[in-house]
Amino acid sequence: MAGLGQKLEARQGQGLVMTPQLQQAIKLLQLNNMELTEFVEEELERNPLLERDERSEPGEADRAEPAEAASAQSDELSFDAPGKAEDAIDADSETMYSDSKADMAGAETNTGSVDWSRAGTGGRSSFDSEEFDAAANATRDKTLREHLHDQLAELSLQAADRMIAAHLIDLADEDGYFRADLIETAQRLGVTRSEVEAMLACVQGFEPAGVMARSLQDCLALQLKDRDRLDPAMAALIDNLPLLAKHDYAGLKAACEVDADDLADMIEELKRLTPKPGLGFGADNTRSVEPDVVVKERPDGSWAVELNTDTLPRVLMNNRYAAQISKAARSDEEKVFITECAQNASWLVKSLDQRARTILKVASEIVRQQDAFFARGVAWLRPLNLKTVADAVGLHESTVSRVTSNKYVATPRGIFELKYFFTSAIASSDGGEAYSAEAVRFRIKAMIDGETLDEVMSDDKIVDRLHADGVDIARRTVAKYREAMNIPSSVQRRRIMKGMG
Repeated sequence: MAGLGQKLEARQGQGLVMTPQLQQAIKLLQLNNMELTEFVEEELERNPLLERDERSEPGEADRAEPAEAASAQSDELSFDAPGKAEDAIDADSETMYSDSKADMAGAETNTGSVDWSRAGTGGRSSFDSEEFDAAANATRDKTLREHLHDQLAELSLQAADRMIAAHLIDLADEDGYFRADLIETAQRLGVTRSEVEAMLACVQGFEPAGVMARSLQDCLALQLKDRDRLDPAMAALIDNLPLLAKHDYAGLKAACEVDADDLADMIEELKRLTPKPGLGFGADNTRSVEPDVVVKERPDGSWAVELNTDTLPRVLMNNRYAAQISKAARSDEEKVFITECAQNASWLVKSLDQRARTILKVASEIVRQQDAFFARGVAWLRPLNLKTVADAVGLHESTVSRVTSNKYVATPRGIFELKYFFTSAIASSDGGEAYSAEAVRFRIKAMIDGETLDEVMSDDKIVDRLHADGVDIARRTVAKYREAMNIPSSVQRRRIMKGMG
């Protein structure tokens, strides 16, 4: 039996080394412009060498770029493991040190006649710390918009319907009302009014009850319906709110066909409702969506993709002040503090630059891939996944995921979260480009919406028409999509049409 002993040996291995600042860079990429502004404001208060970049033109003053003392950060912003850099911010980190400002150009209604008193309720450290957390940094109550989007995410909707619903949610005001014009919204999305109304009805079923209503009467009716109390008498009371505002109880008794005691009970029940369901989440916390990217149509029909510089924070390091206080530093502690401030300032300026470049790169590729949607509407969404975009722009899928989450793009069709443009695919029967599953569902619904009693299409007939258009799809898939959209079979649809006739 061999004796036990000790020996020293060296092994070569490959590992992923992430510095605290590189971790911060990853987390900065996850923030949208509004959250990023909050983070930068904190750093402006913390770091005496940082200041807002208020120059009208880049290169205006000699303090624009960070001092040489901070340039040593370049080695810390890369990975020791080859090929892994894109797991963090990007695959070409050298661009972090160039100026991108030249690339960054471009981009109360009354609730009713009754005076409701109150709405009811609806239910860090510095750069060098590894403990910074974007979510903890912005600790706050969940906004109404976030609350509604969370409920939307739980539904099994095709991407086209999800995009419509998400767009409606983003149009809600802080009171929780949807006041946009339905026809105008439908035209922007390239869909019919009935499709917009269907998704509006869907989100009106979300909590808190009464949300996404189009009027005070609508809001109260939704809440009563949720309590199973929307009987004819209560419906009449809601329809006659002006009489209630004038205390015309005789008129209300006649309109509701009830006696004085019943009317008093109905009014008390009405007072227990919430006229502004959105305010239960706090008006200060319900912020309008600010786009991070702006898409505009050029005269030649192509699309210009630009960063929204109106909400993008810009900072620089005051080199002149840094040099002054460096000379005045006496103790080692003071010198270390100044060096750390310079390094952090340099990192933030360069990291903001790289973040902007990465977002612009990914957004531009998404617009290129989904140009048909911007030109023609929801029915023309193309199949798209994270890998396709990541391969096209030379980034890792995780980076693309961070960029597209919680980042919004303003387009001629409205404001959308970038992640909404990723869809599944159905093959093309002629070997050409695949079709978005959502676009195919849209086509099926459009075919059925155009039916007449003399021509009600079976699933087989729909398959034939799709094949004629080059869409390779099986009958069972058509049936599955039809059932998912709650569309009856051809036999049932024919019976319904006959009954309507």
